[in-house]
Amino acid sequence: MSIIKKVMTLALFALPMMANAEKKDSIGTIVDEVVWVVGDEAILRSDVETMRMQAAMEGVKWSGNPDCTIPEQIAVQKLFKHQAQIDSIEVTDADVAQEVEQQINYWLEMVDGSRERLEEYKHQPLSQIRADLREEMKDRQMVQKMRQKLVEDITVTPAEVRRYFAALPQDSLPFVPTEVEVQIVQLTPKIDAEELNRVKDELRNYTERVNKGETRFQTLAQLYSEDPGSARRGGELGLMGRGTLDPAFAQVAFNLTDPKKVSKIVESEFGFHIIQLIEKRGDKVNVRHILRKPVVSDEAVDRALGRLDSIADDLRAEKFTFEDAASLISDDKDTRNAKGLLSTDMMKTGKTSSKFRMQDLPPEIAKVVDTMKVGQISKSFKMINQRGKTVCVIAKLKNRIDGHKATVTEDFQILKDVVLNKRREDRIHQWVVDKIKSTYTRLNDDYKDCQFEFEGWIK
Repeated sequence: MSIIKKVMTLALFALPMMANAEKKDSIGTIVDEVVWVVGDEAILRSDVETMRMQAAMEGVKWSGNPDCTIPEQIAVQKLFKHQAQIDSIEVTDADVAQEVEQQINYWLEMVDGSRERLEEYKHQPLSQIRADLREEMKDRQMVQKMRQKLVEDITVTPAEVRRYFAALPQDSLPFVPTEVEVQIVQLTPKIDAEELNRVKDELRNYTERVNKGETRFQTLAQLYSEDPGSARRGGELGLMGRGTLDPAFAQVAFNLTDPKKVSKIVESEFGFHIIQLIEKRGDKVNVRHILRKPVVSDEAVDRALGRLDSIADDLRAEKFTFEDAASLISDDKDTRNAKGLLSTDMMKTGKTSSKFRMQDLPPEIAKVVDTMKVGQISKSFKMINQRGKTVCVIAKLKNRIDGHKATVTEDFQILKDVVLNKRREDRIHQWVVDKIKSTYTRLNDDYKDCQFEFEGWIK
């Protein structure tokens, strides 16, 4: 990982930068000092140590001497921030607020959802942690936008891609791991009416206990919610936009107006919820919820598996095609319109492709197709889908591309991305070097013998 990329993650944990040159304790011993100056901003030894501790907690391994690498990373971020201010790069309050909540939620996950443990670790109340993070997240987003602006005009042509890889030694070509294309037909076992009523009665009981003041919503969420991520936080989701929530859930959440009230029971793709408002901010809402998932009976699973095995037999007998079965029988809305074909946008990777490396497939599917031949249809099996529901599936291995050295004809997009990323990294590196030349910098003598990634720090 390059110095610039690594700092984007680690800088999130750094405490706010301090403006004073040094701090002394009551008997005059220096406990903090300025180690670098970049422009008119100081980097304190405490800033360096904070990032070092957070890196250790994250398990980050440094490519060089961390005593040199860490302050250089902080200094590079200050260069981007300074240029972003010159170019009037703007970020929205809503985007900053959302990233603050995501970061706080991540930290809470690391301490098992305990607000008290997080406050103890940070030596601050949660309200102050949130306030400090807003400025840091604003700076981070400005830096990201500045980096994007610097490389937004970079493009590569097919001829440039071919020339780049023609000049590479054969042993330097990237290796493309084995990829597969998989189709599925899915059936969701029916839940018994008695089980649905049991779950709804539980949620009504929770609502009644909260309304009577017998207990807090947060306590019930911690004890009973089946959304493990939010349960540890008392059911709190953090600020969310309408588009990031299940439509049925969002409809109720955004219509809540009284933080003391508990919503009606809401059915989503994940199960059944009750919701309580925390706050609304612009076009985002923060709520807490309790999720309960009805349990599918073994008999219902067996019925769905039996039906799929019968369908698989008809497919092998060529009574109809797998594509027809996926379009007409499957109840998986994500793949039905694609004739059963899984694609990476469904896996939330940010890219759209029907080709998967085995480790990127849902594990139950990967285990089944790993030993299958192209065109083969599996026996039925059950799995837990992305929404946490038990579903039954048959899979067909549509295609397998064995691992190989990349070629321009077969893997052009992969090679194009390699060249494009190389050009972007080169542009960023040169910009940093040029920016250092035109920016006042001063280093503590401790850093004069460092081997830095970017030249020019020592004037």
